[in-house]
Amino acid sequence: MSDNPFGFGVPPEEPEDGDDGRKNKGEGGQGGAPNPFGFGGVGGGAAGDNPFAAMFGSLNPNDLGAAFQQLGQMLSYDGGPVNWDMAKDIARQTVAQGTQDGVKDATVGRADRSWVEEAVRLADLWLDSATSLPSGSGSAVAWSRAEWVEATLPVWKELVDPVAERVAGAMGDVLPEEMQAMSGPLIGMMRSMGGAMFGSQIGQALGTLAGEVVGSTDVGLPLGPAGKAALLPANVTAFGEGLGVPQDEVRLYLALRESAHQRLFAHVPWLRAHLFGAVEGYARGIKVDTARLEEAVGQLDPSQPEQLQEALQQGMFQPEDTPAQKAALARLETALALVEGWVDAVVHEAAAPHLPSAGALRETLRRRRATGGPAEQTFATLIGLELRPRRLRDASRLWASLTDARGVDGRDGLWAHPDMLPTAADLDDPDGFVHSEGVDFSELDKMLGEAASGGDRKPEAPGDATDKGDATGKGETPDEDGDSGK
Repeated sequence: MSDNPFGFGVPPEEPEDGDDGRKNKGEGGQGGAPNPFGFGGVGGGAAGDNPFAAMFGSLNPNDLGAAFQQLGQMLSYDGGPVNWDMAKDIARQTVAQGTQDGVKDATVGRADRSWVEEAVRLADLWLDSATSLPSGSGSAVAWSRAEWVEATLPVWKELVDPVAERVAGAMGDVLPEEMQAMSGPLIGMMRSMGGAMFGSQIGQALGTLAGEVVGSTDVGLPLGPAGKAALLPANVTAFGEGLGVPQDEVRLYLALRESAHQRLFAHVPWLRAHLFGAVEGYARGIKVDTARLEEAVGQLDPSQPEQLQEALQQGMFQPEDTPAQKAALARLETALALVEGWVDAVVHEAAAPHLPSAGALRETLRRRRATGGPAEQTFATLIGLELRPRRLRDASRLWASLTDARGVDGRDGLWAHPDMLPTAADLDDPDGFVHSEGVDFSELDKMLGEAASGGDRKPEAPGDATDKGDATGKGETPDEDGDSGK
């Protein structure tokens, strides 16, 4: 787990000239904690620890009206647990100014749009021989960083709002009893402040992530619109720098990965809900230390709202150490590993005959995905967990072995139903899974069809081969010895 599982912290930035001594001046609490509001660089983006100093300290008198207007908009926000308007504005400002890497965002030109379309077209052609799943890309688009922010924001809302709602609810629950009679306006103000705080942090995190991602599926989840294979030309170029690999090979390899993800998400209709359900299941197990939150709220100085941010960063929100929560995390990690492992195996099979640098690019992407980075920290910040496919190599080996043993159709056929996929235990023993007896998919379809139509079926005798009461929850068919009949 991340050391900062929910704190909405911002990935560290290099201090600007003249700011080095700020951390030692005791401003804003412990060691110069990140500015909890940020305010999107208003008035030149001064990043002091006191958010109001950040807003007003560098302003000239002519700018005060605009600053007070933004403050009023922040406090009057009443649109949910996260101020998404603020998040979008700050993310767009971050990429426009090049805060994350010094490169200012720019409109994608015709030449870049042309090579993206051509690379995706060729990638789809190569993938046809590596997978039985047809193309999932109705169109190929080249995004600027700002366009990535706009296109992925709806999915971020879906991921973040459930966790943020738990925080907002907890903040309202810790008010002292004597304040309950007048708690309505106070709770409203607290929610507005919380929504602004979360929106600011999310905006900065998304702006940073926009400077790193190369497509819409980098993190193993479908963040963009369905059927759109998207690449970010500026980030693709930055990714290839220093690798010693021809630029055309880098472009084609990344297009293969984006297109392979698109095929999987387009033709495995249950997969998106399965992944997002796993994230939500884990988020439900995040608990709030209400005692610490009550203490933080009771001591909150309105002139120093960063105190609440510091409380968040000090572990107030932690996952429950329960069997259910551990199982939720295991399901999520296994699902991510299976998605990324399948893409890794399929892309390598498609790329190897055409790209001399396919092996080197594969290893670079594996390390990038498995060790984390700014994207990893962003997810840990936004939804309270690391979306890292820890068993990527194991999953990739399993999918490759399945291809050898059962062929492309047999391998891809396992995506027909979630109960057919390998489990975490299967990743431990890939040979056992690969060489086990295959599942009869036609029989499964028949059973599902009867269940959906409400057909009458006689109750099965105890221990019958169709008994679904298996403790693994996978619904596999036990054999006579009680083992899974995979």
